[in-house]
Amino acid sequence: MGIISWIVFGLLVGILAKFAMPGDDGGGFVKTTLLGVAGALVGGFIGTRLGFGDVTGFNVRSFAIAIAGAVLVLWVYRQLRKG
Repeated sequence: MGIISWIVFGLLVGILAKFAMPGDDGGGFVKTTLLGVAGALVGGFIGTRLGFGDVTGFNVRSFAIAIAGAVLVLWVYRQLRKG
């Protein structure tokens, strides 16, 4: 995927992760996109290590792995922001 694809993918994943884990997170387009891209990277890394696959493009498996990674990144972010 190219850089524009990663940005669009990250934005979609970030929106879905924030929808799955609602909360008072502020931030806008850039923060949501970065959350999604980081989640895709983390999800792809963990998914590959566990044998689920990696994030290869716009398909259901990649979205599921990326959203799981983004939810994990969002949870860690919230934990660090608390303490």
